[in-house]
Amino acid sequence: MFTKWRMEDLSNRKRKFGRSLGVLTLCLAIAASASGCGLLPDEDEEEVLPVITPPTVSKKPEYEVRSETIELSVSAVGKLMSQREEPLYFTEDDLHIKEVKVKAGDKVNKGDVLVELDVEDLQKELRKKRLDFREQEINMKETLRTREEMEEVEFEKAVIVFEEQRQELTDLEQRIANGTLTAPFAGTIVSMSAKKGDSIEAYKSLGIISDTSSLVVAASFAKEDLEKISVGMGAKVDINAAGEFTGKVKAMPISTSSDDENGENVPDSDSIDKYLIVELDKWPEGVERGRQLSVSIVTQRKENAVLIPISALRSIGSRTYVQVIEDDGTKREADVEVGMQTSTDVEILKGLEPGQKVVGR
Repeated sequence: MFTKWRMEDLSNRKRKFGRSLGVLTLCLAIAASASGCGLLPDEDEEEVLPVITPPTVSKKPEYEVRSETIELSVSAVGKLMSQREEPLYFTEDDLHIKEVKVKAGDKVNKGDVLVELDVEDLQKELRKKRLDFREQEINMKETLRTREEMEEVEFEKAVIVFEEQRQELTDLEQRIANGTLTAPFAGTIVSMSAKKGDSIEAYKSLGIISDTSSLVVAASFAKEDLEKISVGMGAKVDINAAGEFTGKVKAMPISTSSDDENGENVPDSDSIDKYLIVELDKWPEGVERGRQLSVSIVTQRKENAVLIPISALRSIGSRTYVQVIEDDGTKREADVEVGMQTSTDVEILKGLEPGQKVVGR
């Protein structure tokens, strides 16, 4: 009986163990099912690619045909110059400067001494010649008293000698007088290069005197621009630090260059007749000679001109045309005839009307 109980007990344990093992297996299966592939290695996540937007085709600009005034002008730079300027120089050679009494910027009156030369040796020579000439005068008086007793030829020779000595005396007096440089008119000393002790050369400029009470606008235009300008044309003048003024062309330049003895082209001196002169309607206050400026002159002007931007004009060979936008948005080509042209606009003589639209580039 005891043996039978043990065998039944052992049999019951085996059944219980089997059920426990089955329950454990079922739990593991459920856990694995619930976690999916949690027990397997992770797979790489799929790469997210950016959205590629196709490029948009830029729309060409559109312009409306307009009716406005168009002007063509030429421009140049210049400066304020005096209508009266003169170089300052001596007419003597081989003398030295004794004293310079003025400097650039000084105002002087007519006749004021500007520069003096050392003429002491000439003055000594003059005193000697005057004494000699007094003796010649005495001799001439004696000659005149005895003229009736002299041969005609002999008398003429005596007169010639006397006149030559008198002329030498006069010339020497003039040389001494020329040793003082004076102001030819009232004005301002624009420049002065003379220095004490310097040796001078005849007619070599040592400075410039200017009448600053009679300034004018002077501009230097290119040769091709001068061909488009005539006296009386309106002008706009922008004077540095003084503002913009209006005026008219008063005078054209005489010439722009000259030839030297060898035929080579050399620049002319800076004289007023080498510039185009503008007369202002109103003269600005507080401006001085040499002030820089610019001048603009309208050479052509047309009101109510049909205009489009230059960028809307097209050409192929000898053909000139534009692309016109119709009311329904379609485009067509239209041949045009052009007129005046500025740096930004072109005049259309035929082929377009104000209000139409054209395509740019």
